Amino acid sequence: MDDFTSLRRNMVDCQLRTYDVTDRAVLAAADSVPREDFVPADLAHLAYLDRSIALPGTGRALMTPMVIARMIQLLDLQPGDAALEYAGGTGYGAALMAHMGATVTLWEPDEAARALAQAALARAGVQGVAIASAQPAAASFDAILVSGACETTPQNFFLLRGEGRLIVVEGAGRSARVKLYRKSADAVAGRPVFDAAAPILTEFSRPPAFVF
Repeated sequence: MDDFTSLRRNMVDCQLRTYDVTDRAVLAAADSVPREDFVPADLAHLAYLDRSIALPGTGRALMTPMVIARMIQLLDLQPGDAALEYAGGTGYGAALMAHMGATVTLWEPDEAARALAQAALARAGVQGVAIASAQPAAASFDAILVSGACETTPQNFFLLRGEGRLIVVEGAGRSARVKLYRKSADAVAGRPVFDAAAPILTEFSRPPAFVF
């Protein structure tokens, strides 16, 4: 067992399992996908720490392992589901969902992040992930993972098929919480599911208020 394999197993046992991640498919994906391949080589030593990792040269970051794993667990993915990761940076979340049997699209508007994702997914040997720079067609997905925090509600609900799910971190700092949205017919309803912080996505940041 190499060092990264040992660190990955420790992440699963000591971070994910203790953070209410119990779904076997999620745990198996986290134990198999080499997170170190989704960060620059000089940051590989940070890959399995309980922290988010900024991706140099981009406006993106990887969320902490336990937050992204628990968010994916709440999406209740089934093999064959069409899944979307938005703003996934190097695509670690997309890789986890692909390992679980989903057909995955990584929609990443950040050009530098897309280039990193192409290299990372190839390096990790991940199959079944398409990378998109533009908005996908409406009603394309059963599940959407927004990989970052939003201070304003993302308007990606129209991308969901009937009975689709979207999960996102809403808010900043200590007030942030993960919210799960479900689509039923033409209506979408959301509920908070757990408190968690994540790096803010600038495209969903709140405009600064005017202060005297």
